[in-house]
Amino acid sequence: MSKVLIFMAEGHEEIEALTVVDLLRRADIEIEMVSITGNKKVPGAHGITTYCDKLIENTDFESADMLVLPGGMPGTLNLELCEPLMDQIHGFNTSKKGLAAICAAPTVFGKAGILKGKKATCYPGMEKDLLEADFSTDAVCHDGHIITSRGMGTAIPFALEIVKTFKGDSAAEKLAETIVYKSAL
Repeated sequence: MSKVLIFMAEGHEEIEALTVVDLLRRADIEIEMVSITGNKKVPGAHGITTYCDKLIENTDFESADMLVLPGGMPGTLNLELCEPLMDQIHGFNTSKKGLAAICAAPTVFGKAGILKGKKATCYPGMEKDLLEADFSTDAVCHDGHIITSRGMGTAIPFALEIVKTFKGDSAAEKLAETIVYKSAL
């Protein structure tokens, strides 16, 4: 079974985080919510507290297939300041293991220098921090082992792209139908 880790920092965008968690669990992909704060209860950007499965210091990164960063402010800035997380992001990039970020969070990858030559997107106005990326206004960009997305309004297609990565097109399409996503378009 595939395993995904999603990281919660104080000030994370709740919808972006929880949409990914919800849809991956519906697709039978193991996903663990990991706090970088030292506390399993992490307040989001809009006053919604997320209760995480574990703390970063108790996380088994070796068994994970992908790291996911939700956006939000100041959540994105807090993710970037977390040295253990940044070490893992660099390690996953070197190993070509999955990395995904949405909204402001792709800038964490950009500032880390891992988007060079990659097609990527982010929240409007933050493009300057996608250093050396091939910037796109697509809702979701998937280039090699890196997935990026624009913001809260693209959380469902972002999560479905992650599902497609691990379960294939038909599983993602079936899930989209199950949640009545396709008929909403």
